Amino acid sequence: MSIIKQFPLEREFEKNPDISREDIAKLREWLKTQPHLPAEHLTDLDLFLVFHCCEKSPEVAKQVLDLHYTLRTLIHAFFKDRQLDRKIDLCLDTVLYAALPTPTKEGYRCVYLRLLEFDPRNFIFPDVVKTFMMMFDLWQHEEGSWPGFVIMIDMDKAVLGHITRLEVMTVRQVLYFLQECMYIRLKGVHFLNAPYFMDKLMMLLKPFLKKELLDMIRIHQVGADSLYEYVPKEAFPKEEGGQYKDHATIREELIQRLKANSDFFKEESKKRVNENLRPGKKATVEDLFGIQGSFKKLDID
Repeated sequence: MSIIKQFPLEREFEKNPDISREDIAKLREWLKTQPHLPAEHLTDLDLFLVFHCCEKSPEVAKQVLDLHYTLRTLIHAFFKDRQLDRKIDLCLDTVLYAALPTPTKEGYRCVYLRLLEFDPRNFIFPDVVKTFMMMFDLWQHEEGSWPGFVIMIDMDKAVLGHITRLEVMTVRQVLYFLQECMYIRLKGVHFLNAPYFMDKLMMLLKPFLKKELLDMIRIHQVGADSLYEYVPKEAFPKEEGGQYKDHATIREELIQRLKANSDFFKEESKKRVNENLRPGKKATVEDLFGIQGSFKKLDID
């Protein structure tokens, strides 16, 4: 598996003619006025991605960029020591992370997640999120901006014991990051093969969901074909009746990809905030999760 290359900035301007070089230059100038942010380590692609996901609003982009790197600094469970270690290895044995190559009919990119190993004791949720973020960062670095992003979670083989493994603070943090400052235009979240305890999962999630995200969630019953209105069946792995690779190949290729790109994560770890230099009050995990801020508008079709 080769080392990934950053998506060329030139092609971003071609893909998104409504974003100009001047837009990115202005964001770069603003960065110089923010001593706590890691300006020297942020690429123009980073700036492009935040500007794109914020619907080209400079003011929203500034707030989202600050929050994005603040959370990457403060939430150690997701963003610290990002390397293929024993914990990540166990996650890759436990969960399938499939970045599907076939987009939706609108051109949105999709990620498909499901359990591979069904013993809840091996389901360590903070590590599952950490592994997802590592997979995602490589994918986005290589492909750049997308018109939309869709998350599909297959509940096939999930048992009630998996729900009891979801620590409330971790759920809150991942949903906050997803809704407020992840560099995506989120277009949908699908739960497939919904089990009898789906209502219990939704009760856990609902306190941390903005209305826009709640409205995007689609729950598909066991064996239902309703998902294929959104994502073509051939996009899925072979075991799900699709034409993509099989689970073992997807897993092995992701392991090799994480191994080959350890330098990418070393560089990414420099994109952190120095709270000692922040003008005004330092940001803390306690302060952030005591407030349900609302910077980034979620997209709804």
